[in-house]
Amino acid sequence: MGDPRGFLKVRTRRELAERPIEERIKDWFDVHAESGLQPWTREQAARCMDCGTPFCMTGCPLGNVIPEWNDLVRQGKWEDAYNRLSQTSNFPEFTGRICPALCEQACVLGIHQPPTMIKNDEVTIIDQAWELGYVKPLPPQRLTDQTVAVVGSGPAGLAVAQQLTRAGHTVVVYEKDDALGGLMRYGIPNFKLEKGLIDRRIEQMEAEGTRFRTNVEIGKDISWDELRDRYDAVVVAIGSRVPRDMKIPGRELDGIHFALDFLPDATRRVFGVKPVNDITAKDKHVVVIGGGDTGSDCLGTSIRQGAQSVTVLQIMPKEPTSRPDNQPWPTFARLYQKTTSMAEGGEYLYNTDSVNFVGSEEERSKVTIEDSATAEGFVADERGHVTGLKIVNVAPGENGPFTRQPGTERVIPADLVLISVGFLHPDTTTLVDQLPVELDKRGNIARNDNFATSQDGVFVCGDAGRGQSLVVWAIAEGRSCASAVDEYLTKEKSELSAPIKASQRPMMLPR
Repeated sequence: MGDPRGFLKVRTRRELAERPIEERIKDWFDVHAESGLQPWTREQAARCMDCGTPFCMTGCPLGNVIPEWNDLVRQGKWEDAYNRLSQTSNFPEFTGRICPALCEQACVLGIHQPPTMIKNDEVTIIDQAWELGYVKPLPPQRLTDQTVAVVGSGPAGLAVAQQLTRAGHTVVVYEKDDALGGLMRYGIPNFKLEKGLIDRRIEQMEAEGTRFRTNVEIGKDISWDELRDRYDAVVVAIGSRVPRDMKIPGRELDGIHFALDFLPDATRRVFGVKPVNDITAKDKHVVVIGGGDTGSDCLGTSIRQGAQSVTVLQIMPKEPTSRPDNQPWPTFARLYQKTTSMAEGGEYLYNTDSVNFVGSEEERSKVTIEDSATAEGFVADERGHVTGLKIVNVAPGENGPFTRQPGTERVIPADLVLISVGFLHPDTTTLVDQLPVELDKRGNIARNDNFATSQDGVFVCGDAGRGQSLVVWAIAEGRSCASAVDEYLTKEKSELSAPIKASQRPMMLPR
């Protein structure tokens, strides 16, 4: 701790400047106007208190030694900071951009001041490391005769693959899409996570010896049992992609899609790849059902595609701006944070439930809209295409926290409806048929504390085992799973880092 009074001298928190809205909604580049390294970066890092008990580290599933690299940022020692950060994190450029910063919520300084800029320090370290040439391939000194197949190239799959490759095993990653990265590639828009960041990591991993096979769907192109026969161990990292549906009247109408049928095509178009579902928001009245991060991504994407209007529905009330009593420090508090997409336009409706989809002239006559401009283009479609959505306000009442309030029903225009209400479990249809593994009561792949499934030599990590979660948890699980697989293959205690057990859960998990 270079300056024990740093947090007293600098009480304000700086944020990276964003590009003007009217400029950034015309392209798909990063919304920020500046990088992590700024004249005030080292000054902000000096606010870290180097606490005797650094709760920021307990808030981070990776166990990043945050006070140490905060102080190295303060000193401008970028190589040392990178070396310290890379000991616990494989891909800090991902977590530093799209993680909700559990560490900052647990920052001791955050009790009475804005917390330390941990997330920005993390991004600054890794960006400087790439720019200054500190990030190099780390191939193993020797190879074992053991082979591992990793199914899925999301953050969990990439983390487990990199760790096992560095341990000397021969690792092949299989991905059913045409490009690597999982939902980081085709789920998160480019303006939040530019895909070049993924590409350069893949290049590093290939230089280390990891092999990648795209456009290969395990269970179809190669059976699961055949894959198990080919390799000494198999790691299932297929994510949790079975979406939660909405069983309300009118669901069968055209123009109603899941968010993850919509978002990937937007990214494909940006990079000149042929769309799969060919869904676009251009010139449409878009309604997004679900106000989480994915809903926000749908909002920003729809605006960039030229939607006439975008309405995001959230059944929950608007989050508070300060920490509620029932979410005490250092747990993760669900606070209102205006995303960059929310600042770009659209309308959020809180405490709102969906009643039924509209697609007939009869329901068209019941529409009440204050702004006539919003209603422009809202016409009934007798061909079975959605034209609106009937909604109703909800509030705590006799029927629970989401009791519908009589007299608040109304219909809003909707040419395109995007369902973004979460995911149920991984798609295990072919896996269970071809290589039967036990599932838990939620439909996830069951595993023990060492990430092992009921099938010998088959492991699971990331959302496929824990359910829909965060990138930082996926990377932490990938690292720990790699340690377990290494021990299984070598029959010796692994030297690979294992930050968590498979059963470990955060004190409070954000959406």
